Amino acid sequence: MLTLYYAPKTCARASHIALAESGLPYRTQRLNFAEGEQRQPAYLAINPKGRVPALVTERGTLTETPAILAYIAQSAPQARLAPLDDAFAYAQMQAVNAYLCSTVHVAHAHRFRAARWADDKSAHESMQRKVASNMRECFELIESTMLGSPWVLGEQYSVADAYLYTLAGWLEGDGVDLAGLPATRAHRDRMEQRPAVQKALAEEAAGA
Repeated sequence: MLTLYYAPKTCARASHIALAESGLPYRTQRLNFAEGEQRQPAYLAINPKGRVPALVTERGTLTETPAILAYIAQSAPQARLAPLDDAFAYAQMQAVNAYLCSTVHVAHAHRFRAARWADDKSAHESMQRKVASNMRECFELIESTMLGSPWVLGEQYSVADAYLYTLAGWLEGDGVDLAGLPATRAHRDRMEQRPAVQKALAEEAAGA
């Protein structure tokens, strides 16, 4: 049984959706960030980074969303969550996941976590003012170069779609109007029709 440690509305949602799509047996363990559970010794023993997601497997614990998504896809080949028989297409999927992790998530993090990059309060405010424009620029690039139709990889759904959907869910809070990102909005609508997405969102809302 796989165990996913998560917090609501975080990037861990992508791994939760992938697990729901996979058919693999799993359970979830919710962390209360408001109470700092991610920094308590019990969780740091599982993930010393003090962040989510963390996926506990029979071989050990995996962290970092792109790694967890790749593991889930390869562990459930029957679910067709990645183009496992096409090295180039698989690398394309991973390139999208890497961009979401290394660039998009970091652009978003300047809204809440500016103290990671500077101590000066005025610098924090300056970084926060840039979040909306930086996130819009990221998603304009995604729409023009990374988002096929109907899915990231065109006709084949993949774990990259779960990741893109998750990070796109932050856009309105970051001050970005989806009216200017029609492909992203259409992708969100398609994702929300998928039973696995509905299942993961319901489990998250229930605190499962």
